[in-house]
Amino acid sequence: MISAQEALQRLREGNLRFVSETESSGALTSQSRRSEVAASQEPFAIILGCSDSRVPAEIIFDQGLGDLFVIRVAGNIVAPSQVGSVEFAAERFHTRLVVVLGHSRCGAIQATLEELQRPTENQSRNLHSIVDRVRPSVEALLATELRHDHGALVHHAVRANIRASANHLRHGSEVIEQLIQKEGLVVVGAEYSLETGLVEFFDGLPPGS
Repeated sequence: MISAQEALQRLREGNLRFVSETESSGALTSQSRRSEVAASQEPFAIILGCSDSRVPAEIIFDQGLGDLFVIRVAGNIVAPSQVGSVEFAAERFHTRLVVVLGHSRCGAIQATLEELQRPTENQSRNLHSIVDRVRPSVEALLATELRHDHGALVHHAVRANIRASANHLRHGSEVIEQLIQKEGLVVVGAEYSLETGLVEFFDGLPPGS
C-alpha cells in the first residue's frame, strides 16, 4: 500500500514532468500495461476533479492506466454520488490520498458568481443544483472588496470552493472520517493553473509535505 505522503510526491513529480514536457513513455498505456491491470487495479490516488476538458488528471499528473481513480464533475462539487465513489475506492483499493482538484478560470465558479449577481430565470434545474452546491463557499466573497476585481474574485472563489469540497469529504462521511482517523487517509485540496500547467497543493497537506 502506498502512503498518502508517497502518493502526493508521485503526483508532484508527474506534474513537473508534464510542465517540463518530459512525460513518461507510452509504457504507461501499452498493451503490457493494459494486460497488467485488466484483472485488478491499485490506484495510488483518488482525484475528485472538474469536468473541464482542459484538466484531464492522468495527463497533467503524467500517470497511466490503473494509477488514478478519477471522479469528474463540473465545479469539483461534492454530492452523495461523489462521496460514495471516494468511499468505494478508499475502502476497496486501500488508496490513501484523495485530491480535490480545482482549476483557474473555472466555468462553474464563474457561472455561480454570475447567478448570485444576476439571477437567471430560465436556468435548468440540473444546472441550478451545481450552482447551489458552489454557492455557500463563494457567496460571502461578494460582500468583500473582491467584488470590484473580477479576476481576484474568481481566484479566491475557486480556492474557497476547493476547500469546501475537501472539508465536506473529511467531515461528511463516517467511512472517510474513520479512514482518516485510523488508516492514514489524507484529503487535500489543489488548484491546476490553465496558464502554467502547474498544480499547487494548498489545503490539508500532511506535516512535512
